[in-house]
Amino acid sequence: MSNLKEICSGLPLDPLPPNRGRDPSVPHAPIRTPNLTAEEERLALRNALRYFPPSHHATLAPEFAQELRQYGHIYMYRFCPTLHMRAYPIDQYPCRTRQAASIMLMIMNNLDPAVAQFPQELVTYGGNGQVFSNWAQFRLVMHYLSEMTEEQTLVMYSGHPMGLFPSLPSSPRAIITNGMVIPNYSSRDQYEKMFALGISMYGQMTAGSYCYIGPQGIVHGTMLTVLNAGRRYLGSGDLSGRVFVTSGLGGMSGAQAKAAVIAGCIGVIAEVDEAPLRKRHEQGWLMEVTSNIEHCIKCIREAKRSKTPLSLGYHGNIVDLWERLLLEYERTGELLVDLGSDQTSLHNPYNGGYYPVQLSFRQANQLMSTDPNRFRTMVQESLRRHIKAINKLSDAGMFFWDYGNAFLLEAQRAGAEVEKVGGGATEFRYPSYVQHIMGDIFSLGFGPFRWVCTSGNPQDLAVTDDIAATVLEEIGANVTDHIRQQYNDNIRWIREAGKHKMVVGSQARILYSDQRGRVCIALAINQAIADGRVSAPVVISRDHHDVSGTDSPFRETSNVYDGSAFCADMAVQNFVGDAFRGATWVALHNGGGVGWGEVMNGGFGLLLDGSEEAAKRARLMLNWDVSNGVARRCWSGNSNAYETIQRTMEEHRQLRVTMPFPVQDEHVLDRALQG
Repeated sequence: MSNLKEICSGLPLDPLPPNRGRDPSVPHAPIRTPNLTAEEERLALRNALRYFPPSHHATLAPEFAQELRQYGHIYMYRFCPTLHMRAYPIDQYPCRTRQAASIMLMIMNNLDPAVAQFPQELVTYGGNGQVFSNWAQFRLVMHYLSEMTEEQTLVMYSGHPMGLFPSLPSSPRAIITNGMVIPNYSSRDQYEKMFALGISMYGQMTAGSYCYIGPQGIVHGTMLTVLNAGRRYLGSGDLSGRVFVTSGLGGMSGAQAKAAVIAGCIGVIAEVDEAPLRKRHEQGWLMEVTSNIEHCIKCIREAKRSKTPLSLGYHGNIVDLWERLLLEYERTGELLVDLGSDQTSLHNPYNGGYYPVQLSFRQANQLMSTDPNRFRTMVQESLRRHIKAINKLSDAGMFFWDYGNAFLLEAQRAGAEVEKVGGGATEFRYPSYVQHIMGDIFSLGFGPFRWVCTSGNPQDLAVTDDIAATVLEEIGANVTDHIRQQYNDNIRWIREAGKHKMVVGSQARILYSDQRGRVCIALAINQAIADGRVSAPVVISRDHHDVSGTDSPFRETSNVYDGSAFCADMAVQNFVGDAFRGATWVALHNGGGVGWGEVMNGGFGLLLDGSEEAAKRARLMLNWDVSNGVARRCWSGNSNAYETIQRTMEEHRQLRVTMPFPVQDEHVLDRALQG
């Protein structure tokens, strides 16, 4: 408790803490290359010193300048707390309102070394998903939250706490925006400069909104994707003996191994960096690891023959693996892979998100900072080879999909053969997993609903698991077959979640549910808190990767075909609507998942404390949070969404949505246009 008091007491200035620099025992973010001019370096330094009184400038200026030149950003390592970062139980935070304490808990969970990818650089996942831009911001935010009352709101501008401002008890306690850059200036190169200047930040989806729950969220989403891919492409929900090949074992992609085994298939995941590979193996998420490609092929054959679920990590480049699988097919006529995808961080292709096959991991890390232009050329060459092998295996009968990580977008920019003849602006030779697999699920209102037990007690999580499964079993009795299948997948997941050791960091859980399910689960958990069956408040949130939260033409809205896939009204409305319907905090970000300038996304956190007020907020906010996106998808012409919103209007008399009339006779258009 006293340590938490210390990090909530503002910036430690008298005396300054010792500068310990970087901790060699944790992984660190790649060196950034913002290419600042001498004048911009001066501005970056001036901007960083704003946080400190002039009496400290002579001490801090030289070390901040060194960080800027050495790492491409001023992280202020001196102010990194020595306290072990984790989600401490909610009653341990010094504060005046539990709403503020819930935000503090979620921030510290995002920075827990067991959860965060690069904890000292304040990166939660994705290589560059920042919680804050520097450690001064972290300390100020914790200080403001510890002093906040229920008539104040903390305003966050891209990692910078603008301050506490008077508001209503019904207002959100924090409003967060990240990367809100004028559209014409929202380019990748501009981003590197703006981040180095300390004026803008990439918050990913749930890093800069403090809602990440470790890789469990993506394990569940990946499991659903693989199961539904089997149903769609292989005609079966039984994946035993089927092989899924992909790459990436980092923050988000690390979930693929675990998800493949839960779905019952053989998952083979390539990873160039030994650190995350080892981490997943130690966690028990990866069953086997090999750096020998011949051994890898042998393992695939054996697992295929015995139909044994397996997660195999190949320590090497995915391009080598695809080319070796192709060679095997050309030699023997045997196609060893059924399903394929990719989860390298291609939203960040030239700064550690993708490693070209021509270089070793060490060589690549060196080249990306010493000769960025040559590195860029090599990434593009590698992507062309990557696609060439996939195309040939796909022609032989493998099913491949884009995992929404900008893989096909960057491959297209590199000149690889991914064009779809006669396709629209968001279509490629291979579908995005939203277009073929998850989009229909989103259009039914299903998406990644989450909760965190703030007591930190696993018993509370077990109780909430049981509540959620029971609620879905009850309401799943009276739904259509299509919806029942989704409920059943999620009931199975929840009933088995405890066995799969999913908890990393906070005591959290995720499932996919529709509007009715989310509201019913939230109300049932709130009631359990009121009855004392759950010992402390629960924070509910979701991934922004959902029905309403995100406008992303190459991912979440890639199955919106009325031309509005590039419009961002939905995400912005989502953020604003959640704010005045009772969210405890809301966040709006430029660039989550697919990259800066490619997407807008909105998220929320809501504290359930067992009160009638919390129940009212949950009911109002969650209904809107889902209906907003279903209504938009309905208007774009999606039949699933049309039926879903119609059913929702029957249940909620105050809901009235503008419904589209379809053009039934295409000849009407032909005749009119021939005029």
